[in-house]
Amino acid sequence: MSDPLPRIPLAGVVGSPVAHSRSPVLHGHWLHRYGIQGHYVPLDIAEDRLETALRLLPDLGLVGVNVTIPYKERVLALADLVSDRASLIGAANTLIFRPDGKIHADNTDGYGFIENLRQTVPDWKPSAGPATVLGAGGAARAVVASLLDVGVPEIRVTNRTRPRAEMLRENFGNRVQVYDWVKAGNLLDDSALLVNTTSLGMTGKAEMRVPLDGLHPACVVSDLVYAPLETRLLRIARERGCRTVDGLGMLLHQAVPGFERWFGRRPDVDAALREAVLA
Repeated sequence: MSDPLPRIPLAGVVGSPVAHSRSPVLHGHWLHRYGIQGHYVPLDIAEDRLETALRLLPDLGLVGVNVTIPYKERVLALADLVSDRASLIGAANTLIFRPDGKIHADNTDGYGFIENLRQTVPDWKPSAGPATVLGAGGAARAVVASLLDVGVPEIRVTNRTRPRAEMLRENFGNRVQVYDWVKAGNLLDDSALLVNTTSLGMTGKAEMRVPLDGLHPACVVSDLVYAPLETRLLRIARERGCRTVDGLGMLLHQAVPGFERWFGRRPDVDAALREAVLA
């Protein structure tokens, strides 16, 4: 009797809605590039079926999933194991279905942010000076956690609703300082890094209206928005001589750990991948 054929690994992205996700194109590019037998599919799961579906997916052959809006926070309560960084951030974007049936939740958004920053601005140094972070939602939590982890000395957080920003200081400690939204422009004079984690400037959303007069050429400016690829913030920063980092790279880099875990190959983030996802 011949040995049974190995199961083809399956992964996907869970959300609702999920048709807009670029993750299937991203992972599909890698699967094709490396000649890996496997599939990555979008999974639109209704909120009242989320737990049932997640428990069933491993039996259907899935080895893991990415998680997008609106389930990034909720899946933490459904997971059997939660990584320290996912617990600290309060959200997960990557689930690994282990052979023993347990669900392991992780968050790779902060990893993706730092790797994108380092790839785009190779000489960026965490010790260069304060970082200003616009916004205080889930993406901001991931960014703040990653900046603290690599040694940024001071992080200035400003948000349109101050209490949410205060929560970050309570969770992350005294290296995080909170400022009123109306004073955001004043923080740029000596900031070494500016990061927009809000949806301002995204296609269909309000424009970023923070005064940018204080931007200086030594400041690195990163926008997590990637539609459009060059936001008004990045255009003005580029015109002022700043080095800019668009949001697409973070999306690409955050996918690396999950792909490696699910399909057994550490993929490269390069120009060909960017072109495939943008197409």
